[in-house]
Amino acid sequence: MAFTLPALPYATNALEPHIDARTMEIHHGKHHNAYVTNLNAALAGKPEENLSIEEICKNISKHPVAVRNNGGGHYNHSLFWSVMAPNAGGAPTGTLADAINAAFGNFDEFKTKFNAAATARFGSGWAWLVKDASGKL
Repeated sequence: MAFTLPALPYATNALEPHIDARTMEIHHGKHHNAYVTNLNAALAGKPEENLSIEEICKNISKHPVAVRNNGGGHYNHSLFWSVMAPNAGGAPTGTLADAINAAFGNFDEFKTKFNAAATARFGSGWAWLVKDASGKL
């Protein structure tokens, strides 16, 4: 299975003024595309080339560095495009806000810790907020 670059679900200028069209073009058309191209090259001819990106990520530590970095980059960018939207964003409400407040004290403290975690990782800027099996963030 060769991976492909997914289309953006909105125009490259749709997130302005927060993210300009040129930045979107670079990150989608160049960065994300490079992750897809390099992932396909790293998997070529190997049994793992028939796995979905989700299957690869479920066992990411078992894969070579080229698959981990490029597979992770592809998955992260795909998620990134899907969770952003024009005229969206802001502080969470409801159950998510309650969970963030319980785990971090408040949304501002969460943002501080989240940003610190993101800048300390490969591909600086990537971090995910997840919950464990018990629902704890």
